[in-house]
Amino acid sequence: QLLGRGFAWLDTGTHDSLSEASTFIEVIEKRQGLKVACLEGIALRQGWISPEEMKALAGPMQKNQYGQYLLKVIDELSIK
Repeated sequence: QLLGRGFAWLDTGTHDSLSEASTFIEVIEKRQGLKVACLEGIALRQGWISPEEMKALAGPMQKNQYGQYLLKVIDELSIK
């Protein structure tokens, strides 16, 4: 099966390739404002958890960048 647009295969079998993959993820997250493999966001988008459950998960982390990102995802999805 071919990976569609928006997917990337990152080989991490060597120190150099692991470093390159790390840099790639960092660039995507900073430039796009998205978190790669945010499990809570995936669960919300798939309907596996509700916005209320996600808010409960984000609550203890609301003072850090990740918790703020989770709250932003809830807001963005509720607009659509």
